[in-house]
Amino acid sequence: MMTDDVTLERPAAQGHWTGRFTAMASPCEVLIDLDDEAECRRLARLAAAEAQRIERAWSRYRDDNIIHAINTSGGRPVTVDPETAQMLDLAARCHELSGGRFDVTSGALRRAWRFDGTDRIPAPDEVRALLPLVGWRRVRWEPPVLTLPTGMEIDLGGLGKEYAVDRAAELLGRETAAGVLVNFGGDLRASGPARSGAWEVGIEDPEGRGAGLRRLSVSRGGLATSGDARRFLLRDGIRYTHVLNPRTGWPVRQAPASVTVLADSCLEAGLLATLGLLHGREAEGFLREQRVRFWCWRRPDAA
Repeated sequence: MMTDDVTLERPAAQGHWTGRFTAMASPCEVLIDLDDEAECRRLARLAAAEAQRIERAWSRYRDDNIIHAINTSGGRPVTVDPETAQMLDLAARCHELSGGRFDVTSGALRRAWRFDGTDRIPAPDEVRALLPLVGWRRVRWEPPVLTLPTGMEIDLGGLGKEYAVDRAAELLGRETAAGVLVNFGGDLRASGPARSGAWEVGIEDPEGRGAGLRRLSVSRGGLATSGDARRFLLRDGIRYTHVLNPRTGWPVRQAPASVTVLADSCLEAGLLATLGLLHGREAEGFLREQRVRFWCWRRPDAA
């Protein structure tokens, strides 16, 4: 994706411009409450370039970045850059605070699980064989040097998109005093309201019925949603969420279908939404303890 792929439009009924592009396998948009078309195009391109930079740095699908270097290190120490070190520090703290529920080494479990909407459930032995390759406690992290045992993987995908939202919003906030809303695949951050008032955003319906579950007014802060709307398995009437418990290798049981959190930043909101799902039937209680605004939705027929 090149920043020249950014499209810009301003519907007659809206007072703001919207820049659209694709990054991190997600539709992205930046809403900018300015009248100057050229300036809005410049700002939208800045946001796209920042998203592209972060995707290039941390995508697990590339073979030319620090994640690839770590995952193919064969147990040798790898020195990481300061930005990656910051994310690994955060991953270590989240692992500790979550009692091991949040684990950036759980990527090895993708070898068994394919959340493509089919009914393919891996055999217990297949999952069990991968558990020795999962566990942050097996990693040696002595900043800025990380040593990853052979066969294990690091995946920052659970942090990267929300971090990119924050970075883009902060970048544009330094460039303009206008209200800006950054939305990367439904994870968003507002740096200030539009001239007409707060931004109106919707929470996606996990059932895909078109209308959102709820509409919210957001002037400032981050909003993120985690759930099984797009990635799941369905077998014998049971829906398996893509959020895996790294301690068992299996999808979290009795988790909400959707968790949305409003916090000071998109990264904080995304982490809390994911941790909420990882707490399963205790999601609501966990989120209340965090003293943040949240919305959980459970299917009426969920087991």
